[in-house]
Amino acid sequence: MAKKTYQKLKKMNEELKKRIEDLKKKLDPDKLQKEIRQIQAESSKPNFWQDHQTASKKMKRLADLEDELAQLESLETLWQEGKEKELEKSLKKFELKTFLSGKYDSFDAILSIHSGQGGVEAMDWAQMLERMYIRFFEKKGWHHELIDETPGEEAGIKSATLTVSGPYVYGFLKYEAGTHRLVRQSPFNADQLRQTSFALVEVLPQLDEKDEIEIKDDDLEWQFFRSSTQGGQNVQKVSTAVRLIYKPTGLTVTCERERTQEQNRKIALQLLKAKLWVLAEARAKEKEQRLKGGRTKAAWGTQIRSYVLHPYKMVKDLRTGYETDDAEAVLDGELDGFVEAEIKNVLD
Repeated sequence: MAKKTYQKLKKMNEELKKRIEDLKKKLDPDKLQKEIRQIQAESSKPNFWQDHQTASKKMKRLADLEDELAQLESLETLWQEGKEKELEKSLKKFELKTFLSGKYDSFDAILSIHSGQGGVEAMDWAQMLERMYIRFFEKKGWHHELIDETPGEEAGIKSATLTVSGPYVYGFLKYEAGTHRLVRQSPFNADQLRQTSFALVEVLPQLDEKDEIEIKDDDLEWQFFRSSTQGGQNVQKVSTAVRLIYKPTGLTVTCERERTQEQNRKIALQLLKAKLWVLAEARAKEKEQRLKGGRTKAAWGTQIRSYVLHPYKMVKDLRTGYETDDAEAVLDGELDGFVEAEIKNVLD
């Protein structure tokens, strides 16, 4: 019996070591060190911070690289100390991160929520989703900022847009895009009838000014109005809120959370670039599907997840089949299982 247990532990130990070695081959610590030294050398130059946006991006990259190296060293230490359970947990988390190798997976993200069919019920559902994602961001330690929000007439929100910053945020969040469906007893009528509501989630990468989406000034129409979100005299005197219209398509974005018009203009342009990138990606995928003879799904019309609170409790992802009956935990930000299942599903 003791011999079998020893052999089992030895096999587990060997498998864990192999997974660490596979990670090291994929990440290449020497290559990471070389890039770290390169950025450190650049950051020591007197003119490094003249282009603040580029410098900030490089310093973020430096922090991510240093974190990856530290995590690799931590995995080695855990293996040497024989802490298999802790090592297994850390390996799983780190392996998932290495799956995210898309061009923009390491970028920060812009997440928007829009209420759909269902009137006040849908607006309330949109606000429930907003809270769910904010709780998820907090649990992950990601910085988030609400940059635009339109409240509902009676309850909830018509829409909300947040920026989210952290390691590989866009890679982790991008599969949350799609239609989210809620089934529950209505809290808005005396009969508490069973009600189905829908909300749409958009997830976009935060592209900076030097990324590949080019926009001509002549294609832009800027409108300025008084913010409904600021207090004090600013509401009465200064038109800081921004509405940006892309004339070739009529695509419109708004931003009114910041205190200056210049800040809101910058965010609105960033939102527009991200939306145009998503449209370009969708067209490319549509063309690829046509060439393959396949059917093309609507870019934003796909239902991805169902949240049932009545007559039973169940949250199920319709793409992966991953589900849980702890709906309250999910709505309180416990989304890791769904996010991990979808990332692995796409890569399998």
